[in-house]
Amino acid sequence: MFTGIIQAIGTLTQIDSRGGDCRLCIATGKLPMDEVRLGDSIAVNGVCLTAVGLGPQAFCADVSRETLSRTTLGQARAGSPVNLELALLPTMRLGGHLVSGHVDGIGRVLNRRDDGRSWRFELEAPAALARYIAEKGSICIDGVSLTVNAVQGARFGVNIVPHTLAETTFGKLQPGDAVNLEVDLLARYLERLLQGDAAAEPAGGVSLELLKHTGFLS
Repeated sequence: MFTGIIQAIGTLTQIDSRGGDCRLCIATGKLPMDEVRLGDSIAVNGVCLTAVGLGPQAFCADVSRETLSRTTLGQARAGSPVNLELALLPTMRLGGHLVSGHVDGIGRVLNRRDDGRSWRFELEAPAALARYIAEKGSICIDGVSLTVNAVQGARFGVNIVPHTLAETTFGKLQPGDAVNLEVDLLARYLERLLQGDAAAEPAGGVSLELLKHTGFLS
């Protein structure tokens, strides 16, 4: 588990193709690596990866076909900056929100504009994720825990303060760029729970009939 509070901007230094999937090597910058061990989890642009190789301020991780197809890591290039966060410890403050590192889909930056000393970003999520995004709810974008300011259909907006702009890859994001999205854990599990016994059916889903049956609609 992670918090969505980025600890360092790293650099993707090497991509080794291996039988359809790949191994990534990442320079970790100022990420505190003193207590990192083989097998530990590290979030890379919001994707939970397992360290299979360690070096001085660097680590390597294997990335499966599933992860390559469902995240922006499939489009990554050597030299790309990446947001890094070590796994959450029980003694740490939960400064953001609970983030699993399991990306739900790829979104896209539509525009960015300055707003005082902050920046407003408008993004578009895949249609299937729109129902999980709520105004003033939480969302994780490229590993960064953010509050949703506004929602219109599959489009939503977030505000990036100067510190976040400087300490994450948001400073480099431009309209058209792809980003990893992870919706709030509670929203995802609530939908599944509402299905009740219907969750075991192949075509299970939340419908008006189901909401009426469970008392959410009269």
